[in-house]
Amino acid sequence: MIMRAFAAVFLLALAAGSPALAHEITAGTLELSDLWTRATPPGAPTAAGYLTVTNNGSDADRLIAASTPLADIGRIHQMAVTDGVMTMTRVEGIEIAPGETVTLAPGGFHLMFVGMKEPLTAGGVMPVTLTFEKAGAIETYLHVVGIGAFAPEGEHQDH
Repeated sequence: MIMRAFAAVFLLALAAGSPALAHEITAGTLELSDLWTRATPPGAPTAAGYLTVTNNGSDADRLIAASTPLADIGRIHQMAVTDGVMTMTRVEGIEIAPGETVTLAPGGFHLMFVGMKEPLTAGGVMPVTLTFEKAGAIETYLHVVGIGAFAPEGEHQDH
């Protein structure tokens, strides 16, 4: 049922002539954009998700959870490289201060989905629920781009 609802939203966007990556979501004072993930090979146990969150309000909010029906577990992680060693750490949330924009992108904060139930195919969508302390649960989707992408399609991809 959830997949049908997200498929319907995606098809409506295409029918309206919108580019596949052009959707934005507004929830209260938060604006979500550049929602994307990479395609995964068959059997891949994990997938990462990326997006930009702008807080147009006067109070801070926090991204505290992420989930998808396509994975067993959704988490928020931060990747860092210190002295040539890459680490990935689970974080309990990401604050979005009033008037600020936070971008979850490769090499930094990102969503991590563990226990993938099926591969993600470029050109498709991955339904997600993003939960914020104040804005609550927001149901949307991530656009699936090519396996090696470092940015949403249509943006400069700096390898």
